[in-house]
Amino acid sequence: MSTVSTRTGSVPVAQTGESKPIMTHRQILFVIYGLMAGMFLSSLDQTIVGTAIRTIGDDLQGLDQQAWVTTAYLITSTISVPIYGKLSDIFGRRPLFIFGITVFILGSVLSTFSTSMLMLAGFRAFQGIGAGALMSLPLAIMADILAPRERAKYQGYFFAVFGISSLIGPLVGGIFAGANEILWLAGWRWVFLINLPIGLIALGMVIAFLHLPKVGTHANPRIDWWGATAVIVALVPLLLVAEQGREWGWGSAASITCYVVGVVGAIAFVLIEIAMKNDAIIPIRLFHSNAFSWATIIGVLVGFGMFGAMMTIPLYMQIVAGLTPTESGFAMLPMVVGLMASSMAAGQITARTGKYGFFPRTGTLTTALGFLLLTFVSAGTPVWFMMIGMFVVGLGLGQLMQSLTMASQNAVEAPDMGVATSAATFFRQIGGTLGTAIMLSVLFTLLPTNITHSMGDKPTLTAALDAALDPEVAGAEQNKAVMAQLWTPIVGPLQENIQTQLDEGATTAKAAASDAVTAAVTDAVNQAVAAGQVPASAAQTVIDQKIAEALPDAESEALQAVADKAHASVADGAVSVDWSDDAQRTYWVDKLVPDIAKEINKGSSEASSGSSDSVSDTSFLNGADAALTKPFMVGFTQAIDVIYWVGFGVLMLAFVLSWFFKAPPLRTRSALQERADEAGLSETGTIKVHS
Repeated sequence: MSTVSTRTGSVPVAQTGESKPIMTHRQILFVIYGLMAGMFLSSLDQTIVGTAIRTIGDDLQGLDQQAWVTTAYLITSTISVPIYGKLSDIFGRRPLFIFGITVFILGSVLSTFSTSMLMLAGFRAFQGIGAGALMSLPLAIMADILAPRERAKYQGYFFAVFGISSLIGPLVGGIFAGANEILWLAGWRWVFLINLPIGLIALGMVIAFLHLPKVGTHANPRIDWWGATAVIVALVPLLLVAEQGREWGWGSAASITCYVVGVVGAIAFVLIEIAMKNDAIIPIRLFHSNAFSWATIIGVLVGFGMFGAMMTIPLYMQIVAGLTPTESGFAMLPMVVGLMASSMAAGQITARTGKYGFFPRTGTLTTALGFLLLTFVSAGTPVWFMMIGMFVVGLGLGQLMQSLTMASQNAVEAPDMGVATSAATFFRQIGGTLGTAIMLSVLFTLLPTNITHSMGDKPTLTAALDAALDPEVAGAEQNKAVMAQLWTPIVGPLQENIQTQLDEGATTAKAAASDAVTAAVTDAVNQAVAAGQVPASAAQTVIDQKIAEALPDAESEALQAVADKAHASVADGAVSVDWSDDAQRTYWVDKLVPDIAKEINKGSSEASSGSSDSVSDTSFLNGADAALTKPFMVGFTQAIDVIYWVGFGVLMLAFVLSWFFKAPPLRTRSALQERADEAGLSETGTIKVHS
């Protein structure tokens, strides 16, 4: 039980001589073991889900609803972060960390049995409530028990957890995504169910090892429920319109309602936080510090650019590069390596020099350059180029994550460590949530139009149309899905129209041949009658007989002439294009492409009929002929490039603002040590607090 104590009558430890450490190295290691278990659960889940999301979306017929799944998780985890931070300052970190893991496990089990993307989004939202604790509390606990310059000694443990989860996550996610069934459940469902055994192990480790010095609590703490409610009112409608705006229309009544409710909620939140003063979940006084304010602004921009653009990389790897879920996960390792390397280097530099204020500048610039490299990605870009871009992005992010959080923590007093850490995480997550929702919305808004426009490129259209009209290619088993999705709506009407024209031409040619034969025979017979060679009474009989004899050859010659002119063949008395004949198919492709391309570029082609439905399930691309899928790949890559340009622009803005950021000096003691030195300890060893 924690005790209630005040400064009255206490003798600060700092005044009695050298402060006595409140935690030994062994105790610190045990706490770190508990944190590692929780962080492993969270980081492994994100890696596995990111690897398998395409398979999940395809199986549930809703890849274009992926933003719902990712945004729902981010909404609840973001909203809960400041609440956990404030409550942990009041009631302690350990019980809330245990609660978070428990909710996370339950949400994972519920997600396992989802039957639609929207249901999965709902369960992931519930899971996100637990994830909020796993995101913010470890950082606050580390600040509690370690001075900033000491953290570099222990961060290797956390990088080991992050590295291991990054290595095995793609493998595990790929195995589950690629398996049709495991123990009577679809393979991808184990992506979530695997959190049950891992979570129970993590929960046991946290209960066993995560023991922190107790801090006295105020007698009647106020909990800012109104502030928490205002956060929900402000964020949910804004994120909802970011996801649904493309369908509703950005100026529709529903969108405007979301704008208004969101703004009203934001204003109400600020007013409530001012009224709640020190009891607010995000006290306004924190922003009186320029360092905290600038770190928060830069964190929002970094989160927006980072999360939004990074969500598209696994999609590119699987859809365009054709990697399996496992391969795409491993292809992300260069970014992980870059992040770990730069973060460890930044930690060592900070530990040895005590300086870290330049990292926001170098980090934002490096990350921006990484996104600039990614803007050069095309449908034919080799994977190694993409990996170079990811490595550079990782180098930048590694410099930013720790330095911005450290700045926020060092800008506040020790009792505010939890709320400051959670606020920094909260605003970065807000940026990430908005970035994910907005950028994925932009991606799937641009995609159908880009696919259609990519068909307007004559070389691309020529190769694709030639393949689609080739019976051998179109009829191949691996191409049936892409034909039905993209090309049958196009080539079907074209072939029907061509055959109609040939039939009309054949009919006209046969009629002309009949007329010509009839005229010629009639003239010849009439001349024979005039010469007395044929009795007049038998003339019509002779005419009919001669016409019957001459007409088949005449019609055959007429049909062949039509076929020769139309680059077609005559079969069974009809003219038709032999689409398996390379010469005939090439002629018609060359004839059709300019008109089709012209119509596409005007925006009135039927080519868009299939593309608008092609974003909810991309499994039709698997193994299909490259010529048939290239328009989709080109359109998807063009949309991805827009996302990377946005990420570059946002990070460059953060780089410019970072020059206004002045890092506060590092504290020399941990937050708990400061509180113990200032207020002293009670007889039971509990750290006292001010009343």
